[in-house]
Amino acid sequence: MVVVYRPGPEFLVALRSPERHGYWNLVAGGVEESEDPGAAAIRELAEESGLTDPQRFEAIPLVLGYVRPEGMRIAMHAFLAEAPAGFEPVLNEEHVEYRWCSAEQADELLAYPEPREAVAYVASLLASEPS
Repeated sequence: MVVVYRPGPEFLVALRSPERHGYWNLVAGGVEESEDPGAAAIRELAEESGLTDPQRFEAIPLVLGYVRPEGMRIAMHAFLAEAPAGFEPVLNEEHVEYRWCSAEQADELLAYPEPREAVAYVASLLASEPS
């Protein structure tokens, strides 16, 4: 999962298409065979938002995951990516709408706790950095 933000800060949330269950989420996807999580995040970032050259990209030191109903544990790797001021995403077919939000607005929109936790972490990190 990738927390995309731009100066403000504003956080990118995207509405998944009805075929993909129609919920608000961050840029996210799976790790393909022989791909490391960072490379997967960069690929998903480009595919889902069109952002190919983030001004900042780094792993977020969170331990995220969930258990599927059938009992399978899913590990999630989280990253942050800074988009340039004025950047607007170009969505692929996985999403039908996007919004730039404050951390609080993102928290209200995001459907699951893991992306909410990742946005809160990045918002806290950005607030603690010198201007």
